[in-house]
Amino acid sequence: MSLGGAFSEGLPEVSGSPPDDDALLARLVAGDGRAAAVLTDRLGPRAYGVALRVLGNPAEAEDVTQEAMLRLWRMAPDWQPGQARVSTWLYRVVMNLCIDLKRRQRGGHLDLDAVPEPTDPAKGAPEQMQDDARNDALQAALMQLPERQRQAVILRHLEELANPEIATIMDISVEAVESLTARGKRALAGMLAKRREELGYDDG
Repeated sequence: MSLGGAFSEGLPEVSGSPPDDDALLARLVAGDGRAAAVLTDRLGPRAYGVALRVLGNPAEAEDVTQEAMLRLWRMAPDWQPGQARVSTWLYRVVMNLCIDLKRRQRGGHLDLDAVPEPTDPAKGAPEQMQDDARNDALQAALMQLPERQRQAVILRHLEELANPEIATIMDISVEAVESLTARGKRALAGMLAKRREELGYDDG
């Protein structure tokens, strides 16, 4: 169900804006199934994107996302609005699930070859191929980072979250976030430096 479709079916708006996550959780608890659909549309793709970047495996990322959303539904009756953002809580659950999965499968194989991204219909085949190559190179480099560096870099530079929110998600200090992201970014730059020309990064 799309966001527009859910709202057109009767979720009231406040001051012209869609209900916030806190309000949607309250409506979910009250038995409004449409609120669950809207929250899934709103939060699910971003949760999946983070899990995919951390794990490098689409099937595992899908499993983590489904489990994280289930935990959100189970937590909903106990949610206290204003204490935290729903998205922050969900990111933290996703990260913890990814960590647990990696611990269980240490020594196993992670598929680095399949990192799906939406295709931009306005781009021609050469541009799309270059975008795919860049994305694959970034994903492969991310998977070589230490786990905590990878998480911090994904949340800061790909999800564009603020350092205090990342600190909450990862349960570390803001200073630790800054250190992890700086080291991770330097490591990524080093790993990708030799492929700049190949990937079309010729602007220094």
